[in-house]
Amino acid sequence: MDIFVQQIINGLVLGSMYALVALGYTMVYGIISLINFAHGEVLMVGAMVSWTVVTALADTGWPGWVLLLISLVAAVVVCSLLNFAIEKIAYRPLRSAPRLAPLITAMGMSLLLQTLAMIVWKPAPKPYPPLLPTEVIFLWADGPVITVTQILILGTTVVVLAALLWLVNKTKLGRAMRATAENPKVAGLMGVRPDHIISLTFVIGATLAAIAGIMWALNYGTVQHSMGFLPGLKAFTAAVFGGIGNLTGAMVGGVLLGLIEAIGAGYLGDLTGGVFGSQYVEIFAFLVLILVLTLRPSGLMGERVADRA
Repeated sequence: MDIFVQQIINGLVLGSMYALVALGYTMVYGIISLINFAHGEVLMVGAMVSWTVVTALADTGWPGWVLLLISLVAAVVVCSLLNFAIEKIAYRPLRSAPRLAPLITAMGMSLLLQTLAMIVWKPAPKPYPPLLPTEVIFLWADGPVITVTQILILGTTVVVLAALLWLVNKTKLGRAMRATAENPKVAGLMGVRPDHIISLTFVIGATLAAIAGIMWALNYGTVQHSMGFLPGLKAFTAAVFGGIGNLTGAMVGGVLLGLIEAIGAGYLGDLTGGVFGSQYVEIFAFLVLILVLTLRPSGLMGERVADRA
């Protein structure tokens, strides 16, 4: 029982990070029907910028939470500017092009960002400083544990997801985003500026990716130029799992995928008699993707993307 609860905690933490990145995918897809495969690299840039700021300020003697907040602001600003530039330079000219063109461009942008990050920060992995207390908290005597970092990840994710749902469903900007997704031409006639709204959507997605990148660095204690590829791919799987274009579906898909991976890592060895260990846990994300695309292509909660005139 203790192992099961521990894996649930680990799965919720992992799924929270997947959910934040998956929301970036699903928001962009929902508004312009584009899979931004460079989104994982935006996560990586956020983590690398945070590491740079924390390292530069390490000798100031400031508390870890202050360094974390400063690095978060820097990462959000850099990632927002980066995603804004990507949308304007790489994607906007291709909106009327065949679907294959922006897809190839997105993949090329992903490789470009990885290469540039390798040049700027060098290829070797770098330790991310422990900015928060490392003591573990026992949920009960000799039972499962949780760390301050994991509590922060879970709490931040809940707050961010609630704020995003409020933004999309209750604000003027959210109505403009939904109108642009429904029909950008008609939205333009109603006073909405579709290009402006699309750029803001990319900025919001970048903010979520930057937060997820710092969470990833805090949780695993290391950063490198290629760290965004696998989380980005799994977050895309989570978005498809929940229903690409559906915000709630992306959240549910991310959390479920994290739980599936964590529980699989805890019990895979026992279930297979030691033939497969936890090192094979990566296959679960892609098994889920194959099953979902085969049995329910619209995802668990259905695709919520309007047809355009």
